[in-house]
Amino acid sequence: MIKLEINDDQKGKVMDVVKSAISAEVRRMEIGLKKTNAQIEKLEKKYNTSSGIFLRDFRAEDLKDGDREYVQWTGELKIRERIMDELNKLKDIEYVAH
Repeated sequence: MIKLEINDDQKGKVMDVVKSAISAEVRRMEIGLKKTNAQIEKLEKKYNTSSGIFLRDFRAEDLKDGDREYVQWTGELKIRERIMDELNKLKDIEYVAH
């Protein structure tokens, strides 16, 4: 758990601004996650395989568009992992105001 502690002498106004900013970032990241998942799903359908099998068994030569598609697929998977990690951290924040 992440605890965000703010000493706020403005009766919660600063905390409200911080919560609002973090909430907006969460929404932005969720939109990005949807786009990333859509790209991953498109590749999984195209090759009729899961991303797990792709990572384990595929090489660039196995894909129709070679290196470009391989880099795209692995890149989207890394982006998804990073977004999910950051989203989980933001959603796990406990707000404490003084």
